[in-house]
Amino acid sequence: MKRIFLVEDDKAIAKNLMLLLRSEGYTVTHAPTQSEAIDLVSVNRFDLALVDISLPDGNGFTVCTEIKETQDIPVIFLTASGDEASVVTGLNMGADDYITKPFRPRELIARIKTALRKSGRSGSAFEICGLNVDTASGVVKKDSSEIFLSALEYRLLLVFINNPKSIITRGRLLDELWDAAGEFVNDNTLTVYIKRLREKIENDPANPQIILTVRGTGYRLGDGYVSQ
Repeated sequence: MKRIFLVEDDKAIAKNLMLLLRSEGYTVTHAPTQSEAIDLVSVNRFDLALVDISLPDGNGFTVCTEIKETQDIPVIFLTASGDEASVVTGLNMGADDYITKPFRPRELIARIKTALRKSGRSGSAFEICGLNVDTASGVVKKDSSEIFLSALEYRLLLVFINNPKSIITRGRLLDELWDAAGEFVNDNTLTVYIKRLREKIENDPANPQIILTVRGTGYRLGDGYVSQ
């Protein structure tokens, strides 16, 4: 799974971004300040960084410089609208892209995928029980034949792929699917989406091997998966 480093001091924005990125299959590490970001960069490896320009104890430019000196990864700046001077400064310092707040979730994901692709870091393959998922292209195949999932079904599948060793509670699934395709999801409709997803990806939906039910708790991914 691709590792995203998020540097954002606004708690609400950071929470929503982490939910979005994780539902897309990314692993996310968050730092709310410049000092914490620099500490984390020194001991972790990432595939891409999302960095807010304005931080309480400094700025994103310093974080960008530190990242570029230690890791050859794309940096996307998060900036307030109308802050053209900061954008120019950031790009001159080596940032790969920027996106203006407030931004649309789909646009951000598209920009992340583009930056990863340009850097040669895109591509993540996952296989289980004849199901193949390419999270870079979003293509899902069952026994070599492409199957088509709705936006919500795909994000639901990615939650399990991104947490292959975890039991996922129904409450967490509802949190992860907070804005998928603009569809309303509650506890009752979640059952329907799980059923629909199983009908598309399982050999025998009545006896699932990919998405398993953990009675009284939630669900988990089946055994025998391979991640690249």
